[in-house]
Amino acid sequence: MGCALELAQRAWGQTHPNPMVGAVIVEGGTVVAQGWHHRAGEAHAEVEALRALGRQPSEEAILYVTLEPCSTCGRTGACTDAIIESGIRRVVVGVEDPNPAHAGRGLGVLRAAGVDVTSGVLAAECSDLNLIFNHWITGQTPLIAAKMALTLDGKFAAASGHSRWVTGEQARHDVMRWRRYFPAIAVGANTVLRDDPGLTSRMGDEVCCPIRFVFDRNLKTLEAASPPRVYSDAHAARTIILCSEAAAVDADARLAPGVTLWPLPELGTHLDWRAFRRRCVEEGICGVYVETGPTLATRVIEGGLVDYLFIYQAPKLMSDAASPGLGSLRHSQSMNEVFALRDLRFASLGDDRLTRGFLQV
Repeated sequence: MGCALELAQRAWGQTHPNPMVGAVIVEGGTVVAQGWHHRAGEAHAEVEALRALGRQPSEEAILYVTLEPCSTCGRTGACTDAIIESGIRRVVVGVEDPNPAHAGRGLGVLRAAGVDVTSGVLAAECSDLNLIFNHWITGQTPLIAAKMALTLDGKFAAASGHSRWVTGEQARHDVMRWRRYFPAIAVGANTVLRDDPGLTSRMGDEVCCPIRFVFDRNLKTLEAASPPRVYSDAHAARTIILCSEAAAVDADARLAPGVTLWPLPELGTHLDWRAFRRRCVEEGICGVYVETGPTLATRVIEGGLVDYLFIYQAPKLMSDAASPGLGSLRHSQSMNEVFALRDLRFASLGDDRLTRGFLQV
């Protein structure tokens, strides 16, 4: 199953809105064939592995697959049919299909056909592989995740605003990996004006550009002396500015070629994130990775606007009350008022540490 998980990750961030899935066929304790789902519309992992085998499996053949085989005929046919027709008599599954309409159905079809099925092997790891798919298929809403890089005392930068770098090279490389995982990245207008980020995923010589959202309620980024990189680079057509409906009036003439505007209603002094979610659903955008500074991070956590948090923490202390940090003056009276995370995952990245999980509000 560990091998199947590694295979699934070869399609990291490339299968949306489908899940990443890996499969291996084992005979006599040896892997004889393997496959993974490359992208939506192409063969599923089980079919890829059976094709790679290229012959009738032996009587002792075992198929290991990270996700319950599908039992419905979509664009590629039902994997349960392919498994039964192949003659494989034993299947080991990582995790059941999270879709409530399908959960357990594929396992039942296989068992009814006389296939010996075991499920729940490395289930937590197999489920964690598809955070976006799981959230999308169960809630019909995008997984919106916030990323932040902090010192041990919760500071984003020095009092001057200098923030390069809070975390080390390994942590920054991991951010690139998660940028590749999500179909969209979002930042606030202040980040665009201060840092002029490219918002691409750079893995070695390979550059990948997801959809890039800029939260700019009053379109102040359009007033910059020179166009920010996200409005002027080769990927400008992947950039979408989120602004208020009032600011959008007559704004098209100021947009750089290819850049798109999404006017959103306002909720108090901010854009309505519920409207943003609905628009993402309409456009089929199943996940957004929000790279936050102190103001945006505080807003999305205290407002319960995001589903998931990536918190990179460096073993450093700024020890400066004037440095921008996380949190507002809520005057909390009890530890019962904390914002907690569930389904936690941890990773050590050089001297830094990543804590990630779902936000409980």
